[in-house]
Amino acid sequence: MNAEPVAEPSHGVGPWPGGPGEWPDDPRLDPDLLAHGDTRNVVDAYRYWRMDAIVADLDTRRHPFHVAIENWQHDMNIGSIVRSANAFLAAEVHIIGKRRWNRRGAMVTDRYQHVRHHEDVATFTAWARDAGIPVVAVDNLPGAVPVDRAELPERCVLLFGQEGPGLSAEALAAASGTVEITQYGSTRSINASAAAAVVMYEWCRRWA
Repeated sequence: MNAEPVAEPSHGVGPWPGGPGEWPDDPRLDPDLLAHGDTRNVVDAYRYWRMDAIVADLDTRRHPFHVAIENWQHDMNIGSIVRSANAFLAAEVHIIGKRRWNRRGAMVTDRYQHVRHHEDVATFTAWARDAGIPVVAVDNLPGAVPVDRAELPERCVLLFGQEGPGLSAEALAAASGTVEITQYGSTRSINASAAAAVVMYEWCRRWA
């Protein structure tokens, strides 16, 4: 009786053809993924790679901009911002305030993205000052410069606030400048994670 054919995964790739003796001799590859297939949400170049090998390779190419989020509540946007930071290859994501955050929106990308926690704005500001990295606040406030016309340093921290209230006065005071996204409709603001993606893309358009 013939064996049932192995179904191909709906996404990703199936097991590597052949047995262990026929697998590629590459220490970056994960034997378990080679044996059972790789359905992770990674680009094809990283298929079958071990997670630590992917992070190590990303570390050789990360961009010099950072992303910071003032975490007043367990905002679901934080996970989406982490996901975008991974997509645009940010150096690090900084969570300011509550250590806990909703990881669902990150879609596992927080495993590949460096995330650092700061207890409060003062601690974050001290880190940025010691690192010599200017902080650029993103908020649609009077005096904010449209991001497409603003100075956006190659090495910087893009600082985002919570959906709704935006950045605190203390966080704004820590920034060297404030940028906004030009809007054309009736709503006062756009989703925080969408805004973060727009600004990260603008940075990459100039510097990547």
